[in-house]
Amino acid sequence: MAVRAAVLPAIGSPLEITGIDLPDPGPGQVRVRLAAAGVCHSDLSLSDGTMRVPVPAVLGHEGAGTVVSVGEGVAHVAPGDGVVLNWAPSCGACHACSLGEVWLCADALTGAAAVYARTTDGTDLHPGLNVAAFAEETVVSASCVLPVPDGVPLTDAALLGCAVLTGYGAVHHSARVRQGETVAVFGVGGVGLSALQAARIAGASKIVAVDVSAEKEELARVAGATDYVVASDATAREIRGLTGKQGVDVAIECAGRAVTIRTAWDSTRRGGRTTVVGIGGKDQQVTFNALEIFHWGRTLSGCVYGNSDPARDLPVLAGHIRAGRLDLSALVTEHISLDGIPAAFENMLAGRGGRALVVF
Repeated sequence: MAVRAAVLPAIGSPLEITGIDLPDPGPGQVRVRLAAAGVCHSDLSLSDGTMRVPVPAVLGHEGAGTVVSVGEGVAHVAPGDGVVLNWAPSCGACHACSLGEVWLCADALTGAAAVYARTTDGTDLHPGLNVAAFAEETVVSASCVLPVPDGVPLTDAALLGCAVLTGYGAVHHSARVRQGETVAVFGVGGVGLSALQAARIAGASKIVAVDVSAEKEELARVAGATDYVVASDATAREIRGLTGKQGVDVAIECAGRAVTIRTAWDSTRRGGRTTVVGIGGKDQQVTFNALEIFHWGRTLSGCVYGNSDPARDLPVLAGHIRAGRLDLSALVTEHISLDGIPAAFENMLAGRGGRALVVF
C-alpha cells in the first residue's frame, strides 16, 4: 500500500516528500497510522551525517498514532489502539540490559539497518531510527510501540517518544536533581524545555535557562525558568553571579557543542554535576586540564535518552501531565504538515527553527 513520506535520499541531501510502498506487517510487527511526529534536532543530525544512518531512509523518531493492523504473535496492542513510538527498544538480553541500563542496549538500533519499505521505483528504504515517523503510516517492530497512557491526547503523546523522556530523564535519572538545588539548562529546544519543566517538578530553587536567542525567554519562563541568560563569553560568570558566586548545583547541556559543554562545566559549582544531553559531532573537542578536574571535584557525565526506560517512565510522565505539572503544548512552537518538514529542516540548518510538530 502506498503512503506519503519524507525521504532522505542521501546524507546531506534535502528531504523529498514522495510516495513509498509500505508492506503489511509481518510476524512481530505493527502497522501504525501517525497522528503526529516531532521534528527533532537529532533528525537533522542524521540527515547531515553527524549521526550515521543507512540511506535512503525515512527519518522521524518521535511519534504517536493508531494501530492499523498487527502481525502474527503481537498481543500487547490491537487495531484501534493509540501508541507511542519507541525508537530505542531494549533487547532485554545484552550486558547493558542485564544491568538494568536499557537506554544503553547494544541492539537497540539494529532495526535501523533493515529494509522496511521501498520507493515507488523499487529502491530499498531504511527506517531512520527504527520507526520512520515522517510518514502517513509506518511498520515497526512490536517492541517499538507502547500504549498511549490514559489522559494524554494522541498528538501530544508524540513528544513523549524522545524530547520529554530525554529532558525529564536527564534531570531525574542522570543528574538526580534534589529539592532546593540550583539548575542551569543550556539550549531551549524541545529537550531543554522538557528539562526546565522537570527541574521545576523536582523542586529546584533556581532554574537558569541559557540560549543564543533572546526570543526564547518567554517560552523558557513558561516552562519553569526563574532566570534567563543570552549565551555569550560571559555566560558562566553571569550564572555564578546569580548563584552567590558559587555556580549551579547541576548544569544540563542540551546543545551538543564543545563551547556549550565547556561553559556548562564552568557554570557548575565545586562538587556539582554537569550532564551532557546534546549530541555533538566528532569534531567538537572539549578540553580540560588535570588540575581543574581535581580542584573542582565536579562530575561530568553523558546522558543517553535521558537514562530512561520508556515502559517505566511513560506512566510517571502521564501522571505529571494529568496533574498539570507537565505541559506538552509548551514544547511546540509551530504546527506543520508533512509537506512542511523540508522547510522546517532548512530553518534548523539556518539556526532559525523552533520546535515543530507534524500533524497528519
